[in-house]
Amino acid sequence: MKEIIAIIRPKKVTATKEALESLGFPSMTAISVLGRGKQRGIAAELGIDIRPEALARGKTAGIKYMEYIPKRLLSIIACNEDIDEIVKTIIRVNQTEQIGDGKIFVCPVEDAIRIRTDEQGDKAIK
Repeated sequence: MKEIIAIIRPKKVTATKEALESLGFPSMTAISVLGRGKQRGIAAELGIDIRPEALARGKTAGIKYMEYIPKRLLSIIACNEDIDEIVKTIIRVNQTEQIGDGKIFVCPVEDAIRIRTDEQGDKAIK
């Protein structure tokens, strides 16, 4: 088992959820988070209009930087054989080739236990 942690744009959550659900992966946890990447929180990420003349002056000239940007953190626990399909789907739905598309982390999960039934391992997540 592995945990897929995806940090994506808030406006992409519904499309991501629907795409994963259509493949048979409806289970996930979504959390509103704040963060920033290498771009240090460019205001354009929020859809703020930046005048073309400000952009023409240079990469950072005239662009307001924010401390943090709203994102969504998705946590998905899946069987090892499903990881590639889930990751590819998240990329397909979220990739705009623009700064701020997000990140995906894949981490090992030692065990899972369904509280209601005491099922463990893969049985607990299927």
